[in-house]
Amino acid sequence: MDALILARWQFAITTVYHFFFVPLTLGLSILVAIMETIYVRTGDEKYKKMTKFWGKLFLINFAMGVVTGIVQEFQFGMNWSEYSRFVGDIFGAPLAIEALLAFFLESVFLGVWIFGWDRLSKKLHAATIWIVAFGSNLSALWILVANSFMQQPVGYTLNNGRAEMIDFLALLTNGHVWVQFPHVFFAGVTTAAFFVLGISAYHLLKKSKDVDIFKSSFKIGTVYAVIGAVMVMLVGHSQAQYMIKKRRPLSESVAPDAGLGNRTNGLL
Repeated sequence: MDALILARWQFAITTVYHFFFVPLTLGLSILVAIMETIYVRTGDEKYKKMTKFWGKLFLINFAMGVVTGIVQEFQFGMNWSEYSRFVGDIFGAPLAIEALLAFFLESVFLGVWIFGWDRLSKKLHAATIWIVAFGSNLSALWILVANSFMQQPVGYTLNNGRAEMIDFLALLTNGHVWVQFPHVFFAGVTTAAFFVLGISAYHLLKKSKDVDIFKSSFKIGTVYAVIGAVMVMLVGHSQAQYMIKKRRPLSESVAPDAGLGNRTNGLL
């Protein structure tokens, strides 16, 4: 295998493993926040135990998502350096905002949430996990702004062999973003729901000690799964309609010259 095939394999494997964890992070962060909110409103210690149990699994998943995501960032610059040079002026902006705004937001407040038990008031502590959930999904939005440019290039001009941004607002209002993001969001909800259902069912079958926790988790997960599954079908249908409407020949896509294209078409 030559360098191009190896680069494609490496990036594909990293991306697959990264996306195993990302949808679960998006959906599970909200579900944990909902569980803690119920605990704050009811004072039932059962929901506090639920929050801590699923929160631990969320933390493990979050860590794996971060590790694989960092590797991806390096591969953009190393495996696909010519592509990064060509669209870096555009592609780098939403990725930088995602890191400096969304990722820092969720990671800081995740730390506050982890170490804030019994140090913060119940309401304030619950607020921190909601901020984590918001930051996680905001992070996904900025990543999809970058990805949507790859699918439907807008707000750029070609200058000296590079694509340069001329309209940042065009990236944010790109129609592809607003059909893609809801699909990813509800895919995360669905993934998290079935994750909770599966683990809860396992513990119920084994008749684990805290059976009440998993009964309640299963009930909440069922409602969450129905909402997620229905919505992911509806928004997926809308996205497919948009993609058919906006489809364009490959020759019209943003691509470098022929020599460069041979080294970057793994991402185009």
